[in-house]
Amino acid sequence: MLKDNTKRLYILIFLFVASTNFLQSQSLNYAEIFGDDWNKALIFESENRSWMAPLLAGNDIPYYLAIAVIFPELVRYSALRDKMEITVLKALYINLGDEYANFSVGRFQMKPSFATMIREQSSVFLGRKSGSLFKLGLENDDIQDFRKQIIAELEDPQTQFTYLIAFLKICEKKYRLNRKDEPARIKFLSTAYNYGIDKTATRIDSMISRKFFNTRLFSTENYSYADVSIYWYNQYKSEY
Repeated sequence: MLKDNTKRLYILIFLFVASTNFLQSQSLNYAEIFGDDWNKALIFESENRSWMAPLLAGNDIPYYLAIAVIFPELVRYSALRDKMEITVLKALYINLGDEYANFSVGRFQMKPSFATMIREQSSVFLGRKSGSLFKLGLENDDIQDFRKQIIAELEDPQTQFTYLIAFLKICEKKYRLNRKDEPARIKFLSTAYNYGIDKTATRIDSMISRKFFNTRLFSTENYSYADVSIYWYNQYKSEY
C-alpha cells in the first residue's frame, strides 16, 4: 500500500510540473517578446509568399506548416550578424570544413553541415525526386569547390528554400509523421530543424521542450523552438 501511495505521489508531482511548464509556455506572447525581430519576420514572409507558396504547393506541403517550422529562424535572422559570420567564417569553412566553421547562413539560418546532410539523406529517402530539387549535382572531387557551391546555394533564398522542402519531405518519410496530429508534427519538425535529422525520433522528442532559442548575439533568456513555432501556428494559421 505504501509503495502504491508513493507511486501516485510521484505521478501527481510529474503531472503538476508538466502542466505548469505547458501553461507557462502557452501564456508567453512571443510577438511581444521579440518585438521588431518578430515584425521583420512577418514582413519577410508576406513579401516572399508569392514564390514560397507555389514551391510548397508543388511538393504537397501545407504553406502554414512550413512557415511555422522555420518562423523561429526568420525571427532570429539578423542581417548584421549574418554578414559578420559570412565574412569571418566563410573562408574557414571553404578551406577547412564545417569542423572549423559551421555557421548559420541566410534568412532560413541553415548551416553548411545541414545542407550536406540534406543532400545525403534526400538520395536515400526521396530517391529520384531529390534530383528535381537541387540544381547543382555537387558531384565534385574538389572539396573546396564543393564547399563554395554549398555556400552559394545557402546565400540564395530560393535555392535555400529547396533545402527546407527536402528537409520536410525527408522527415515525413523517415519519422512517419502522418501518425502525429498537426501541432505535434510542427513541434517535432521545428525541433528537428534545429537539432538535426541525424538523430532518432526519440531523441528529437526529448528535445522539444528544451529551451535553446534566443535572438541575440550574446545569450539572454532562452525559449523553446517548438513553442515559438506553435505560437505562430495558433496566431496565423487561419490566414492561409
